[in-house]
Amino acid sequence: MEFEQDIHPTAIVHPQAKLDENVKIGPYSLIGKSVEIGSGTEVGSHVNITGHTRIGKSNKIFHYSSIGEQPQDMKYKGQETFLEIGDRNTIREFCTINTGTVEGNNKTAIGNDNWIMAYVHIAHDCIVKNNIVLANSVTLAGHVEIDDFVVLGGLTAIHQFCKIGAHVITMGGTLLSQDVPPYVRAVSRGGNAFPNGINSEGLKRRGFSVEAILDIKKGYRSIYMKENSIEQAKIELEELKKSSKEVGLYLDFIERSKRGLIRLSG
Repeated sequence: MEFEQDIHPTAIVHPQAKLDENVKIGPYSLIGKSVEIGSGTEVGSHVNITGHTRIGKSNKIFHYSSIGEQPQDMKYKGQETFLEIGDRNTIREFCTINTGTVEGNNKTAIGNDNWIMAYVHIAHDCIVKNNIVLANSVTLAGHVEIDDFVVLGGLTAIHQFCKIGAHVITMGGTLLSQDVPPYVRAVSRGGNAFPNGINSEGLKRRGFSVEAILDIKKGYRSIYMKENSIEQAKIELEELKKSSKEVGLYLDFIERSKRGLIRLSG
């Protein structure tokens, strides 16, 4: 039984590439030897998909994007590394997403239901989870980790190895060189980012209760508003966690943080 596919006659698809049913490939796009594309995915015109790249189902990739090219890492010597993209992602025009490195995770990973706008760069070994919005020209350096339901404003730039917690939102043009805890609203004014409250509106839209949002605000105050050390904040968060599972995300994130948290001093 032959699959139904829609491959434009000007597209070049390597005979060993694996394309599932109902895949569409637009004019002048290039699909490499080690690429796998799941059913229902649409690839626009002039898209280059190469490397050891696996793309899931029902994604939409717009024209002139470069997916699965070698990492922009001077230590890279042609090793076999990977890019994995999940399901139902939108990748707009001129995006660049690189494979991983052997020094990192050996792969770059993007989850499901993400909205990746034009000119976004996702570097080697990044982990971009689910339901994330990366606005135009967001730049992720290598090894950055983005948790679920994050919204990064246009031109946000993130230093390598930074971690961004779930439900974070950043102002356009934010510069991040340290980790951002869950729920936090991060802004920049001429320098590195600092916390500016929590993402209350986003939490409301996602169905968080009034009580849960109040608990999250209490956790934010423990970290940022009481002149606590991180160890003192952790003690308060442990107490809050007893009655609020949402506060537990703060503690889990602090344990994972390697670069330290953004601070009010900016």
